[in-house]
Amino acid sequence: MSNAGSDMEFVHYSVMADEVTNGLNIKEDGVYVDCTLGGCGHTKRILSRLGKSGSVIGIDLDGDAIANARAAVKDERLKLWKGNYKDIREAVRECGFGYVNGVLFDLGVSSYQIDNAERGFSYIKDAPLDMRMDQSGGITAADIINTYPAEKLERIFREYGEERFSRKIIARVIDRRQIKPVETTAELAKLITEACPGYYRKEGHPAKRCFQALRIEVNGELEGLGTALKEAIELLVPGGRIAVIAFHSLEDRIVKTTFHSLESPCTCPKDFPVCVCGKKPAIKIITKKALVSSDEENEKNSRSHSAKLRIAEKL
Repeated sequence: MSNAGSDMEFVHYSVMADEVTNGLNIKEDGVYVDCTLGGCGHTKRILSRLGKSGSVIGIDLDGDAIANARAAVKDERLKLWKGNYKDIREAVRECGFGYVNGVLFDLGVSSYQIDNAERGFSYIKDAPLDMRMDQSGGITAADIINTYPAEKLERIFREYGEERFSRKIIARVIDRRQIKPVETTAELAKLITEACPGYYRKEGHPAKRCFQALRIEVNGELEGLGTALKEAIELLVPGGRIAVIAFHSLEDRIVKTTFHSLESPCTCPKDFPVCVCGKKPAIKIITKKALVSSDEENEKNSRSHSAKLRIAEKL
């Protein structure tokens, strides 16, 4: 496990930082939760708008992120909590609060995790096939590639990576692991590239979708996301806001569906003149259409291209 600040600076470009801080409608004395602390970019922005009585709870599974924040942000208004954002209730309670004024989810992997080769997230740099956000335990990408049955691997690549050549890729992986385990990112990227037709490379690196799928499976990124969003909204005070940045269609679909289910919960037949089910809206969606990063930001940070920001307000 690497240590933040030892051989590599913990850097994370904060996507749509202005849109997020403006969208959260920050109150000077408010309590805000950054569910995906990363390099503290968004947290620092929020802190800059808070008064002396305001607070930010920074949550991250990655011990490097927590260590970096502890060293880089000397501010008693920041409360750090190492763990999964799916346990947001526990984090807020343990930090001494009952309700909060705003919550941010910046989903996906941080720039630091991608750029730090030894973490095994990148198909560009050779490293052990790891991909764990929390390196204190759990299965690695190598465990999955070398032990999952072909049918399960294909489902993961097809559903989480939307990889249309998943069957051919898995066939090559299965053949290889019968001879020798697939242990590094370069080995896997080579197998994937060899299994895909040449023209596929014009759409980006052939391994991109499969690496995304493996990362999602390793870290259980989609499991419980909808529930975590609902629990975060329940923790908001009336008028409090939630902002969510998603980087691929699977995440964004969950966010969009969850928001719509809470804004329009009525289950009455459409031909009923009035609602009789009694289910009231819990939120008002602020962004009727997801916000995307500006051309200027995309030029500075290519990873902003796929980002979609959705914001809702507690009623």
